[in-house]
Formats: sequence, C-alpha cells, structure tokens
Amino acid sequence: MTRRLHTYDPPLVRGRLLRRYKRFLADVRLDDGREVLAHCASPGAMTGLAEPESVVWLAPVVGRKLDWSWKLATDGGVLAGFDGVLSNRLVADAVSRGWVPELSGYAELRREVPAGPGTRVDLGLSGHADDARDCLVEVKTVTMGGADGVVRFPDAPTERGRKHLATLAALAGAGHRAVLVFVAQRADAQAVAPAREVDAAYADALVAAADAGVELLALAVHPSPAGLDLAGPLPVVSG
Repeated sequence: MTRRLHTYDPPLVRGRLLRRYKRFLADVRLDDGREVLAHCASPGAMTGLAEPESVVWLAPVVGRKLDWSWKLATDGGVLAGFDGVLSNRLVADAVSRGWVPELSGYAELRREVPAGPGTRVDLGLSGHADDARDCLVEVKTVTMGGADGVVRFPDAPTERGRKHLATLAALAGAGHRAVLVFVAQRADAQAVAPAREVDAAYADALVAAADAGVELLALAVHPSPAGLDLAGPLPVVSG
C-alpha cells in the first residue's frame, strides 16, 4: 500500500531538458515552447538522469532567484527524484507517522544531530520504551538504475559517503543503534546495492559497516508529477 509523503503544490510542469551545467543549473524547454532556467537540487553526478531531451518536471517557484526548480527526471522512461534534502524530510515524516516499523516507538525525533567532533547525522531518535539506546540515522538518496530493478549507490565516487559509514560504525561500536537508510526515488526500484563499479571503496566500507553492527534499511519512494509516495521497504544487497 502506497502512502503519500509529499504533494507537489502547485502542480509540476512538464518539459524537456536541454542541458545541465554548473551542477545547480538546468536549461529546460517547457511543453508550451518556453525555454527557462531552473535550479537543480542535486550537486551529484545524476548518472542517467541528465540526458538532453529527456523528460523532466519543474515546479514554479515564487520569491527566489530562479522562477523554476527541477524536481523530477527520467532515465529511459523511468521517473526518478533526486533531491537529497527532501529525502531526509521524507524519512523523518515517515518515521514520525509510524510508517517505518524498524524505526518506530521512539518518543523524540531530532534533525541534524551531532555525532562526534565536526560530525552530524541526519536523524536522532530517542525515548524508546524497550530500547534505551539512542538511534542515529543517516539517509542516502539512490537515483541510479540497474538490471532487474536493483538500484545502486553511489553514482560517483564519494569520500563523504565513506566517512558517514565510518561514523555510523563508530557509533555502533560505542553502543548506539546506528542505521543507514537508502531512499530509492525511482519507480522501478526492487532492491538497493552498492555500485562497486563506481566506487569499490564505498562498497567495501558498506560491508565493513554492516559487519560492525550498522543496520541497513531501504525505502521505495515512488515519484509522480502529483507527489511522492512511500511504497514500502526494499532489500539491501551489501555483499
């Protein structure tokens, strides 16, 4: 059963991507013929999601420097979201509503929680009636497709991602509950796996983190021009 986590209001507007550049900018030709400049919410590689002439969906924006924000992309016809900041909010909302059983039962949820000198994790959960440990959660957005619906992370080498895994492993070793949540914002996602061909060091670090006690979860979030729906859990293939 899908559950609506986010509604696009006002509605998204369809167009074709002309080009993405300087990481945060995209030229788009709307279906009505206008060519507009849009903000891109992802600083990452966006592998497979930024092909010229692919279908994209933009949100009109009021009161910002740019009048448009690029929200959804397509990869071979598959609709995909890519906003990592939004993924963090979606997970926080899903946990607050009790829609993630593995993270339910906590009395308090905090965002951007300190996890060591100069280090933060995305969510902190505390106050569980049956588990005195704090639960520290890091969220990663998965956008790159793969064979048989196995979507993969990362889509570019990520030293930052490896540092996050080391932080989670250290937290688990210190007696905390440490959880990594992959948010697969693709309509075709059936499972999540590390993209070893992209970053073998990250794939190895993921296995090491799991061996150290870090819990690996994945959520399927199905995007549409109307909104984003939580479709349920996905298996994580870490080996």
